[in-house]
Formats: sequence, structure tokens, C-alpha cells
Amino acid sequence: MTALAGAPVVVGVDGSKSSMQAVALATRLAVARGRPLRIVHAFAWAELRVPLGPDPLGPPEGGLANEAKRIVADAVLEAEKAAPGLAISGEVVDGPPVPVLLDEARRAALVVLGSRGLGGFTGLLLGSVAVQLAAHAPCPVVVARGDIDRERDILVGVSGSPADEKVLQFAFEEAAFRGVGITALHAFRYPVAGEHGDMLPLVYDISQLEADESAVLAEALAGWRERYPDVPVHKLLVRDRPSRALIQAADRASLVVVGSRGRGGFAGLLLGSVSHALLHHASCPVAVLR
Repeated sequence: MTALAGAPVVVGVDGSKSSMQAVALATRLAVARGRPLRIVHAFAWAELRVPLGPDPLGPPEGGLANEAKRIVADAVLEAEKAAPGLAISGEVVDGPPVPVLLDEARRAALVVLGSRGLGGFTGLLLGSVAVQLAAHAPCPVVVARGDIDRERDILVGVSGSPADEKVLQFAFEEAAFRGVGITALHAFRYPVAGEHGDMLPLVYDISQLEADESAVLAEALAGWRERYPDVPVHKLLVRDRPSRALIQAADRASLVVVGSRGRGGFAGLLLGSVSHALLHHASCPVAVLR
């Protein structure tokens, strides 16, 4: 991936177990890429005009501001334990999480988040911060969910859209960093319109459709074996809904990489149904690229 020279891996923390899992994953990603790690806590309380210091009757280390500093300090300590020698910085930044992290994303190689933060409702499988970052961030967003410790292939969703170039580049780079292979999955069910207004056949030949979709996958992968000769590639053509096929295949992967929107997506949707489903249900971390 093309990223600013010296750009850090940024991880958002809020003191939750999920965000500490994100710190662990972000630390590994930073080490693999030879990039610094920046740990950020968005401190929204400063805008709510509530007391930030310790209670006059309580301990001097109390208060919201001190708690925010502790959250960052604890995360920095965990990262330092995991990666001695890695350049690590931490900061409490005033503002709501989404604006703060979107601003950080403009200067980041990638942003890592937990799948859920503090204050989330138990019925929500994914925090709104992660969804909004995946939809709007200008750099790759990695959501640490499920099992982050698997040593398996990278699963990449191939849609047949122009977004495949960025998605495959990230996936192959990550596979090379980890010394694992790539499973490139392309799922289909029916013929897909290439342009708005295209007429689709009422009757179609299944075998011909499979041949056409196989060609989509082969074309998307053309040239990548030569660029990354040490990365084994396994092609997987599946007749199923893309979201279901990728969620099932994620059980055998260490990371799923997808675009924020694929072929046939609606222009007004910043986050497509496939990436949205993976962010909610994948059993391993998910990387989303715009």
C-alpha cells in the first residue's frame, strides 16, 4: 500500500477489553511494517462541561481526565511489553471518537479498532465508531474481532470492481509480511449489471455464468503472482451470496480483506452490505479499504 513516509499505525483505545485486543493486533501490524505505533484515546467529556478533575473528597488521582491518561498509559505499557524497541507514542485527544480518529486516519498508514467499545448496547455486535471509520477513513481500517492469533492464510474478497486493486495489494502485502498464503474468493449468484440500466437475461446458462465469473477472478489476480512470487495463491469460486461465503471462509483465515463497496453497490452507500456483514460476523479480524 502507498502510505506517507513514516506514517504510523494508529489504534483507538477506550479502556475496553476489545480495544486492548486492538492494541495487540496494531502492535503486530506496526512491527511487521516497520512503522511507529500511535495510541489515541478520544476524550469527548471535555466538550460536555462536566468536572474533569478529581472529586475534592476523593483521591487526587481520580477524575475523568486522569482516567483518560491511565487508559492510554496502560495501552502503551502493553504495546511496549509485546514489542520492545518499537517506537510507541500515546495521546489523549479532545473530541468525539469518530472525528478524532478520522483526523488521525489522514496521517496514518492504517487505523486499528476494537469491534466494540465501552458503553455499547449488548445487542450491538459492532460499535458505531468502527462502522463509521470503515465507511469514511482515507486509509485502511482493521477491526480486531474474533481470533486475532491464527496463523492461517489471508482471505481476500474479489468483487470484480475497480476496488480490487487496492484490496489485493493490501492482502498480498500482509501475506508477505506474515509469511502465509492468499485465498482469493469470488462469490456469485446471478448475472450482475455492469452499468446502471443494463438489461439482465431472464434465462442464463449456469455453466457459462461460472466460466464468466471464473474469468473475473483470474483477471483480478493477473500479475499478482509475479509481484509476490513467494506468496501461495488459492482461488476459490463460490456460488453463494458474497457475504455468507466470506463469513464461512473466514473461519479458516487469519484476516479478511475487502473493499468498502463492491460490484453492483449503490452509489449512495459508503459501506457495502458485504463489508458491513463481515464487520459484524467474521470470526477473525477484518480489513476494509476504500
